Parts: sequence; C-alpha cells; structure tokens
Amino acid sequence: MVLTDLQEGEQVRITHTNCKNGLVQRRLLDLGIMEGSLVRIKRILPLGGPIAIEAKGQLIGIRRGDAKLIQVECV
Repeated sequence: MVLTDLQEGEQVRITHTNCKNGLVQRRLLDLGIMEGSLVRIKRILPLGGPIAIEAKGQLIGIRRGDAKLIQVECV
C-alpha cells in the first residue's frame, strides 16, 4: 500500500521510501520521516494536489507524485 491509497485521519507506519529525487529523500530525513516512522494523513487536497501529513507534531505537505512512492502499512 502507498501513501496515496489512504483516507484522511488514518495513521500508518512508513515501510519504504522510494523517492527518486535525492533532494526529497534528504528533506524527509531532515524532518525525521524515515522507515518505521508513524504518520497520520491530515488532509488530501483535491485535483491532484499535495497530501498533508502529520509526523512528530509537524504538518508537512508532500506532492502526490512523491507520496505515490512512499510505501506504508496500517498500525
């Protein structure tokens, strides 16, 4: 399952990040989002917009294309 398959309010654990863009991968690591991190889907914006997630008390917007590459599991 990937991050874009979820509904608002669901909490999941990140199992694998396949971000092709090294800058995005580095930014996620800087924010403390890595494999094993718990995140909650706060908002899914319409028309292919970004997904807002909450991780460790921070709200972060992730482009939908990058979110499709982040694999998660339900907790």
